[in-house]
Amino acid sequence: QVQLVESGGGVVQAGGSLRLSCAASGRTFSSYAMGWFRQAPGKERVFVATINWSGSSTYYADSVKGRFTISRDNAKTTVYLQMNSLKPEDTAVYYCAGSKYAGVTYHYNEYAYWGQGTQVTVSS
Repeated sequence: QVQLVESGGGVVQAGGSLRLSCAASGRTFSSYAMGWFRQAPGKERVFVATINWSGSSTYYADSVKGRFTISRDNAKTTVYLQMNSLKPEDTAVYYCAGSKYAGVTYHYNEYAYWGQGTQVTVSS
């Protein structure tokens, strides 16, 4: 059974930084792309960032490009999301997701596994 467990969320002031982690188990982590999505109150879950199986390719939503960095450590079966220059509009529950494929993808329906989410709150 695949499990994804996020950690690292919290409350931070605007302009601050947070690093989210997602520990994966239950399948060959290094064979699949991983992604981060977020869902703000009353809104749909949206794509944030994705990284391919090896870590050599990444892709970001325009809203976070230049501020967020996704990375992975296949030896530790963990994916990270470094979030800098945080804004109040980044406030959301952040979800780690495991793709069905090896390459980067931002389509919600191309992810097979989801974590429980971690809350990020950015105060102004």
